[in-house]
Amino acid sequence: METKIKSPKNEAENLARIGIRGLDDVLAGGLTPNRLYLLDGDPGSGKTTIALQFLMQGVLKGETTLYVTLAETIQELKAVADSHGWNLEGIELLEIIPGGDALSTDDQITMFHPSEVELGEATEKILAAVEKLKPKRVVIDSLSELRLLSQHSLRYRRQILALKRFFMGRECTVMLLDDRTADAADRQPYSIAHGVITLEQLTPEYGSERRRLNISKYRGSSFRGGFHDFVIRQGGIDVFPRLVAGEYPIRMNRVVVPSSLQTLDDLLGGGLTSGTSTLITGPAGSGKSSLAMQYVVAACERGENVAIALFDESVATLVDRMHGMGRSIEKYIDNGQIAVHQIDPAEFSPGQLVHLLREQVEERGVKMIVLDSLNGYMHSMPGENFLTVQLHELTSYFGHRGVTTILVTTQQGMIGPAMRSPVDATYLADCVIMMRYFEDRGRVRKAISVVKKRTGYHEDTIREMSIDSRGLHVGEPLTDFRGVLTGVPERRPIEDSKARGN
Repeated sequence: METKIKSPKNEAENLARIGIRGLDDVLAGGLTPNRLYLLDGDPGSGKTTIALQFLMQGVLKGETTLYVTLAETIQELKAVADSHGWNLEGIELLEIIPGGDALSTDDQITMFHPSEVELGEATEKILAAVEKLKPKRVVIDSLSELRLLSQHSLRYRRQILALKRFFMGRECTVMLLDDRTADAADRQPYSIAHGVITLEQLTPEYGSERRRLNISKYRGSSFRGGFHDFVIRQGGIDVFPRLVAGEYPIRMNRVVVPSSLQTLDDLLGGGLTSGTSTLITGPAGSGKSSLAMQYVVAACERGENVAIALFDESVATLVDRMHGMGRSIEKYIDNGQIAVHQIDPAEFSPGQLVHLLREQVEERGVKMIVLDSLNGYMHSMPGENFLTVQLHELTSYFGHRGVTTILVTTQQGMIGPAMRSPVDATYLADCVIMMRYFEDRGRVRKAISVVKKRTGYHEDTIREMSIDSRGLHVGEPLTDFRGVLTGVPERRPIEDSKARGN
């Protein structure tokens, strides 16, 4: 996907790209070269993987690169590379770790504290390697070892400053890794580094771990602020930049989006409108997903591409349900018009989902997106307090790109006024379609009504809806009833019906 935050062209060409598309996008193209940066995060958050990708990107550009390891062995680094299918050829590896002889009592230093000697030796080896190789990119892993050898914060700060001055004169971009094993108050590298990338690893009560990053500091450069989800998979890091809808131009050529069902289109004043969002809400089993699929099939018949994010049912169940309605969607799935994504809320982060849908819009040119349902979307965000804010950004982005969005939400309860939604998205949607059950003469029937449409006229009637083997049907207005939306309607007296011309 295209980068939206951009540096001036002459500057962007000179930036040191990390080689992770999403992270380079967040950084407005990459890192300012010949500066010192801090990559900060808990153990296991992905620091080594990012650092290796940073150096491999340098190798691709023909640069000399150096990885200095103060904690892991070279064999351990190569094992990390092997797990991703990488070849570290072209990256110079310098291991500065006490050997097995350090455990021998004969080699223990008694006149001076070991750190006073080991710190000097480690520094000399680093400087000698840099003088010899003259690398353009250097990674030092990790600062926790230098911090322990320095013994106190003043000496540690002076050591980092000395390294910074040394590298600044040698046209070298340096990435320092820190694993947060020291006192949280010790933030010496933060004030010294030109930029700081902070990695976080969150552990929800259920499901896999969630990782996210943010740019805590980046002097003299614009960048996309906030938290950005990322995952570590075989092949490296994937970063999903936070969506900012305002970065995309608004497309005003809106058209009517019909359902190919005349009575449904009449209820909506002709149909939905492209570039708008529609919320279909109602109790479980009332036909919400079937109604959404009515628009999906109509879009495919017009030759458009559609993306569906399924949270609550499997793809096989969706196909079987459509078969039961006399509609086959396999051909549209097979020819690529419909892209169905089975979303596991326990494994998918919100940023990952947004990135997936953006790819569908920007790479496949989809004209319609269905989220079924918002209940599952909400469950993919345990501990998240900004669901409606993210939904607003997502629907605004789709609107700017001219995409019709259909959101499905299931209300709690089946019949009666006590039904409520787990998330109120009615004010976000441009159109709201309400589904209801009601009882009549020993039968449970379904009703449909449009309670909101910002982009034009819609009927204020309540119509009966039914689903059978021939598809979805919307009947005439239920003029013989009152109180349908309560679930327990009353039939109007015959005289009242005649008076109304029915």
